[in-house]
Amino acid sequence: MWIWSEQFNSATPPSTAARWGGLLFLPSAYDQTVNVTPERFPEAAVDERAAAGPERAVALAGGCFWCVEAVYKQLEGVTAVTNGYAGGTAETADYRTVCSGTTDHAESVEVRYDPERITLGRILKVFFSIAHDPTQRDRQGNDVGRQYRSAIFCADEEQRRVAEAYIRQLDAAKVFDAPIVTELAALDRFYRAEEHHQDYAARHPLEPYILFTARPKVEKLKKHFGALLARR
Repeated sequence: MWIWSEQFNSATPPSTAARWGGLLFLPSAYDQTVNVTPERFPEAAVDERAAAGPERAVALAGGCFWCVEAVYKQLEGVTAVTNGYAGGTAETADYRTVCSGTTDHAESVEVRYDPERITLGRILKVFFSIAHDPTQRDRQGNDVGRQYRSAIFCADEEQRRVAEAYIRQLDAAKVFDAPIVTELAALDRFYRAEEHHQDYAARHPLEPYILFTARPKVEKLKKHFGALLARR
């Protein structure tokens, strides 16, 4: 039996579990580690300057890329979201090899954004409050392995400066009970994942993993950050 620990679903009592087609979905204890609701996460005190210019990109790793992708596709100012791999080499940048846990890759999402409409600080606020649990080392729920680590792959020193400052800010505010273990690394190269992994949640909305993992995160985003949603 495959067991998955549901993330970010505070509405589900810890003593309950959902079954779907013989699979058991167990809620996690994420909400026991965070001390504030998402909208009360602080705004980034150090951020990029909102200004017209070329689009920018950052790669975020926070567990299964299907779920992180589903969150960022909702945001105003995000121009493209691509699932892929970061941290390793071209020779090992394929799903089967990355899932073996023997590479330096993390399942990652490249978020391309218009800096005039959304800043990196806002993107990171969503990353830490909605997209994943940054206190879990080399895992998200029962997705275990270094490929599921929490990481920010920065395109330049300005992005690293913003990310470092925001992590310090969250630590100082004691937003989480446990330490943040998010790694910061240079984005040397991002490798696009296989086509069937792109836009996965939107194309498979009734798949159990999407229903019990990605959908709760998207609903939480809509509940707490309605002002950040893309205008359809």
